[in-house]
Amino acid sequence: MVDVGVRRAGAGRAGRRGTVVVRRAEGRDARRLTRLVRSSRAYEGRYAAMVEGYRVGPDYIEAHQVFVAVGVDVGVKVDVEEGGGGGGRCGEQVLGFYALVVEPAELDLMFVADQAQGYGIGRLLVEHMQGEARRLGIERVRVVSHPPAEGFYRSVGARPVGTVPANPPAVMWDRPELAFLVGRHGEGE
Repeated sequence: MVDVGVRRAGAGRAGRRGTVVVRRAEGRDARRLTRLVRSSRAYEGRYAAMVEGYRVGPDYIEAHQVFVAVGVDVGVKVDVEEGGGGGGRCGEQVLGFYALVVEPAELDLMFVADQAQGYGIGRLLVEHMQGEARRLGIERVRVVSHPPAEGFYRSVGARPVGTVPANPPAVMWDRPELAFLVGRHGEGE
């Protein structure tokens, strides 16, 4: 459990505080996670085809290490909560999630709700993912990044290792390949 200020970086006044918990995703989270992926502004325009029709199903959640950051009283209105029927636990707002594929080790998905960006949720998820990777004995986690997210991954310690070429028609652009060196005791070991 982590207490976070919901003030955006650089904002002049203190924000309300709330609690953000990273917990294992459950099958009943699937609809909200799918909605988060499909509604991401990072995938508008030329990137829209990448998430059109994308589904994070209960089967995917069960097969991989999927963790969700949820907030209670964080003071951030998150659109993926609208419409009800999305499952999840009472009183929680989904702020973001990640999926770690264990073999071969790869950060397959990571999304933070548009309205929750700038509050440290992405950094919290990366730190959690690194801890899970260490717990599982993984020393290196591959990331094939969405091009606009490369700067974020580098800012939280991922190192560039190459480029994954476009693969039309599914992916029409080259993507940066990065790696988190997790090691047993921390990054770079």
